[in-house]
Amino acid sequence: MPYQQLKSDLRGVAFTNPTPFDEDGDEIRHDELAENIDHIVDAGGSLVIPCGNTGEYYSLTNDERVAVVETTVDAVGDQGSVVGGVGGSTKTAIELTNAYEAVGADAVMIMHPVHTYQHQRGLIDYYREIIESTDLGVVIYKRGPEVTLDLIRELATYENVVGVKYAVNDINGFSKAVSTTDADIVWSNGIAERFAPSFAIEGAEGLTTGIGNFLPEEVLAVMDAIRDEDWERVRSLRDCLRPYEDLREETGKDNDLDAANNVPVVKYGMELAGLYGGPVREPIVELTEDDKQRAERYYRSVKDEIDGGIVAR
Repeated sequence: MPYQQLKSDLRGVAFTNPTPFDEDGDEIRHDELAENIDHIVDAGGSLVIPCGNTGEYYSLTNDERVAVVETTVDAVGDQGSVVGGVGGSTKTAIELTNAYEAVGADAVMIMHPVHTYQHQRGLIDYYREIIESTDLGVVIYKRGPEVTLDLIRELATYENVVGVKYAVNDINGFSKAVSTTDADIVWSNGIAERFAPSFAIEGAEGLTTGIGNFLPEEVLAVMDAIRDEDWERVRSLRDCLRPYEDLREETGKDNDLDAANNVPVVKYGMELAGLYGGPVREPIVELTEDDKQRAERYYRSVKDEIDGGIVAR
């Protein structure tokens, strides 16, 4: 199976899209999901990642995951690539991989391992089993210390391992990983727009986005500026988008757990853009009214400053 087109699409913006539930949070609204993806594709997006953390992977059943990937594949069509998130037990991940392939996905992203007790050798075995079970492209998702540099180097030798989503705020570790891994893989900045300049300079050819679901043109402009090596414009765009991104990282009210605002802030942004975001499922909670007002203010600021031409071109 050729992976050149998939790698080409990874060398850009990867849209990690949310899953739109109905008002009760019980059912997935597939028509709205397709419309949301149309919005991305129409703006020029060419890679979508359903069933990631922004898609509330761990709040979905396997049947729901497969249905979401199928809707995404149908909506993207031949205009881009679809990389579906898989995780859980080895058998679960392989079953999902096979099901995603059957509905037309181009690749899978193996979610960061969350098992309570883990061994490095066992992790290598876990990834090998999944990678060797398929001809689909595979993206490794690093979100913590469990996915070590040695693990990445070993897995990168597989032909169908096409990329790494590096979602750790560690530019030193990322730089070392890129410079010492001898493999034809695409490195993607997995912590979005705020650190795009630093990661791009150190070798990130792509970036993942959540806010791009409702600000696709603006986030694609960041990637265009990176490709042009117009670092002043990259920083200007980054600074304009940053308040909304910072809001995503906050804990929300009466909570000490990290980044609880992440998904509801994206879903509310979609509502602000005239799209359908819908509610979240537990263990995530909705935004407070104060955070909604801040989101509205930041959203208006982005539209005024970027679309209004205030940010330097």
